[in-house]
Amino acid sequence: MLTFLSIQDVVLIERLDLTFHQGFTALTGETGAGKSILLDSLGLVLGSRANAGFIRASAEEARISAGFELPETHPVFQLFREYAVSAEPGETVILRRTISRDGRSRAWINDQPASLSLLRQVGGLLVEIQEQHAQTGLIDASTHRDLLDSFGHLTDLRSATGSAFAAWKAAMAALTKAEEDIETLRREEDWLRHAEEELSSLAPQQEEEKFLAAQRHSLQTSEKRGEAIAAALSELTPRDRRQNAPSAALRSASRALHRLAPAPSDSPENVIDPLRQGTEEALTALDNAAAALSEAESLLSRLSLECEADPRLLEQTEERLFALRTIARKYNTTPDDLPELLERIRERLHIIDSGVTHLGVLQSAVTETRADFIRAATALSDARKRCGKDLEHAVGEEFKPLRLERARFFADLQPLPEDAWNASGTDQCTFLLAANPGQPPGPIGRVASGGELSRLMLALRLVLAGGSSIGTLVFDEIDAGVGGATAAAIGERLHRLSRNIQVMAVTHSPQVAASADHHLHLGKRVSGQQTKTTASLLPGDARLEEIARMLAGDTVTEEARAAARRLLKIEA
Repeated sequence: MLTFLSIQDVVLIERLDLTFHQGFTALTGETGAGKSILLDSLGLVLGSRANAGFIRASAEEARISAGFELPETHPVFQLFREYAVSAEPGETVILRRTISRDGRSRAWINDQPASLSLLRQVGGLLVEIQEQHAQTGLIDASTHRDLLDSFGHLTDLRSATGSAFAAWKAAMAALTKAEEDIETLRREEDWLRHAEEELSSLAPQQEEEKFLAAQRHSLQTSEKRGEAIAAALSELTPRDRRQNAPSAALRSASRALHRLAPAPSDSPENVIDPLRQGTEEALTALDNAAAALSEAESLLSRLSLECEADPRLLEQTEERLFALRTIARKYNTTPDDLPELLERIRERLHIIDSGVTHLGVLQSAVTETRADFIRAATALSDARKRCGKDLEHAVGEEFKPLRLERARFFADLQPLPEDAWNASGTDQCTFLLAANPGQPPGPIGRVASGGELSRLMLALRLVLAGGSSIGTLVFDEIDAGVGGATAAAIGERLHRLSRNIQVMAVTHSPQVAASADHHLHLGKRVSGQQTKTTASLLPGDARLEEIARMLAGDTVTEEARAAARRLLKIEA
């Protein structure tokens, strides 16, 4: 609901800070006091069109602010999430707008800049203003179906219809995609079959490239080691007989030294022979070298056997590795992804090969889900027809005391073409009115006068109470052209309506004003050369005097006061 409205420098209003409460508030005052300006200001902060003519003569800018307290489930918070407006559900929502002399207009929601389009959307969810020549809200035929469903408590049927519609659309989307996919695949069929044959003959495996690269490296390393060992062996045991092997050289050297070494008997007893000693040491070294050389030959021979490489295996490994890499480049992928590519190609070929069967299954799903939707939508339409009759009767009952007894209200249901079917069903509801007997029914905004339309809206709102997110409903001179019992009936119904929604009414009727919970009086005063609008919430005695003035005119009589007491149900 609306909690406050602050207006600064708008036409005759220099500054007004108004506080509003739940229930029914009557706005009264003499002609020209600023009641229309107040409504215009409220409209501006809700996003209506503006121009420099709204700015007070001595000011450069008009400013309007409004605050709203809303339930946490109010749909405006979903709108805020869509537009990234920071607002916590349950907190006061504050709208602000300024209009400058150069025609520029700016808006804020919770102190965050907002477009006028967003401001208008938010305003449409918060307040509905029913003016004599600017009706909104219920006139919008796009809301009528939802209002009828809310009146009839058709939530479960709506939900079932919406779910069936979503399933039908999903089945249609799957069929369309499959048809497009198959058509695309058929254009690629030759390429797909060639690729499948080529990849299948290669039969790539997961992580095969890594394995082959490691195996190739190992084989190449073994080959290099074998070559080095073979070279070492060839030095120790040359194949060319013209070359002396190191072992033969050692043996020859040993024989030569044996010939040079003197016999032990040739040396005197107890005399050390240095030549003999050195020769023996040399012979020992040669024997040790021969033994070491023999051991080295044995070790190298064994290593040669262990490192013996398989040239054919290396060749096969390289051929496989290079084949994987070549075909991966051809298909613009990596060797590791080749198995997955092959699987995808086989799946696409399977779709082509089983296309007719697959499309048949999807087409059957479309047929079945369409039938399910039609059944759900038909049940919803039947319920709407019954609820429509109930709504027509309920609204008609409210017409009588509102001096609309000659009018007839219709909740007209018409089937939609199939391409317009939606999650809400296969029909559309439009509220129609026949203002007088013999006249054909027409859209309610076109066939009723301003006063009739406001009373019609009141009747509809009474019957449809709770069926809208609107928290504040404003009527401008709903009592125009009526009085007496009709005005009293209007006042009683406005008060009844205010049990479910905040109601404000600009009125000249004492009967309507007396029915209100709160009474806001607007007046004007002249200060210097300027006329300014004032506003005050009337307490008991002041309210009595205002009701008496509305009854008697400029001169308030005791009779008028007595009549005002009766209207206000005040004991004398």
